[in-house]
Amino acid sequence: MSSEARDWVWENSSSRGNARLVLLSIADRIADEQCIAWASLTSLEERTRASRSAVRDALDRLLASGELEQLDDLTGPQRSTVYRLPLAAKAMAQATREQDGDNASMDEPEAGPTLRISALRRYGIRPREVPESSGTVRNPASPESGTSRRKPAQRRTGNRHSDVPETGPQNRSEPKVNRRYSSSGTTVTPASEWQVDPDTHTWARQQGHLDRLGQEGLAAADAKWRAHRADFKPRSAGAWAADWRSWIAREHAPGRPKLYALPGHGPTQPSGMTRAEAHTAALLAALDEPTGTE
Repeated sequence: MSSEARDWVWENSSSRGNARLVLLSIADRIADEQCIAWASLTSLEERTRASRSAVRDALDRLLASGELEQLDDLTGPQRSTVYRLPLAAKAMAQATREQDGDNASMDEPEAGPTLRISALRRYGIRPREVPESSGTVRNPASPESGTSRRKPAQRRTGNRHSDVPETGPQNRSEPKVNRRYSSSGTTVTPASEWQVDPDTHTWARQQGHLDRLGQEGLAAADAKWRAHRADFKPRSAGAWAADWRSWIAREHAPGRPKLYALPGHGPTQPSGMTRAEAHTAALLAALDEPTGTE
């Protein structure tokens, strides 16, 4: 379906420049006839090679033109924004009806097909966890739920250069517990507040680090990582996860000779020895230890 959505953009879209590149990038992620895809500002920057401000301006123009909708009731992986190409969806639905010979439905008023949320879950798109004020999930495709669509005229009006986070209206409706935002709008936390997510824990088990270190060894390695990262600047959850995985992959198993001591906790260097000589002595001492295979 992404190829059909891209073809629609190439042949029918009136967008230009960065707006056209942004629309093509979103269309490239569409998986079915509903013409819905998720995208983050960072991914759109990388795909279009445009600046963040240029991507935002392009989204503004696309939303105002009606060729793009932002579905605030849905969220993608890592709380990314979910978009829909309504005109492309109508064109695909019309083509399907014509192929099926459904002439009666062609006389009905043009309206987008009802969204099938269950079909979107396989692509990581799901209803937002924080309920709306009405207490129900609104359907962006129905006329009654028109308020759930992003209103282009009200999008960041007067706040484009303010200090208000600009990652989408979902950040204003989500609870801000143990979170803070950088100037670029990315969610960042200190290392002490970052928690090992299920994907990272699964990685440790599948890569054999859990068997190699054991539960206690993994917990000790985690504590040591947090001690070393205590003074680091806050980072995003993805950055901390990558750094934590790299640390665990290098961690020694319990009982293995430790040739590198923690800062401030290692043995003092023997007097009269250079650092290279001290390291050599430590290596020789490790090699002389019995291994049980003699």
